Amino acid sequence: MPSRLLAVTFEADNPAEPARFWAELLGRKIVEDDGGVLLPGAGTQLGLRFVPGRAGRTGANRMHLHLTSADLDDQRHTVANAIKLGGRHVDVGQRPEEGHVVLADPAGYEFCVIEPGNGYLAGCGPLGELTCAGTRQAGLFWSKALGWPLVWDQGEQTAIQSPRGGTKVAWDVWDGTPVAPSRQRFELLPADGGQRAAVDALFSLGATRRDTRDDGSVVLADPDGNEFRVRPG
Repeated sequence: MPSRLLAVTFEADNPAEPARFWAELLGRKIVEDDGGVLLPGAGTQLGLRFVPGRAGRTGANRMHLHLTSADLDDQRHTVANAIKLGGRHVDVGQRPEEGHVVLADPAGYEFCVIEPGNGYLAGCGPLGELTCAGTRQAGLFWSKALGWPLVWDQGEQTAIQSPRGGTKVAWDVWDGTPVAPSRQRFELLPADGGQRAAVDALFSLGATRRDTRDDGSVVLADPDGNEFRVRPG
């Protein structure tokens, strides 16, 4: 039985600050979580979680979010609102002719506000995509781990999406640099309530064991070496 993706977790010096930023920007509720702050994703939208740790380092983050836009006014409004809430413009090498806008949240994590008319993200909702630096092997692993089919698979680029639609998760361009302890990670829940069965299933797909945390979460690593956690059911 595939596991369920509860959220992508971001470390921050002050987790409450980026949590408030994203709650306001996406119109979500803030839920005090065990050891962190959770912004549950409604329906098929990806959940976001913020925990104490190291702040993001612009240009070195392995994951970033893509927000969608209904039209140019909507894109401008999202960008202006993000700046008002504490975000900032950043330069990651984007070209002037590209239509998306690159920003960073108060914890230093980049995200993009995508231009309207992007067919690839059509129908995905406000939080259209989580893009990860990684290999095709990682994308295939997570497709099986979550039971999400591939919706893009060309060259080294892969993307998966819940069968119900919503936020896509994609992997693209990784130079093979060894992975340091990550500031960002996936948090999983056993789909059937059984943590041990979920961990065994992930082992069978190629995950490796790293640690067990005080809260009972099991720390594993995917084929690219990125750590993720399986919570108790």
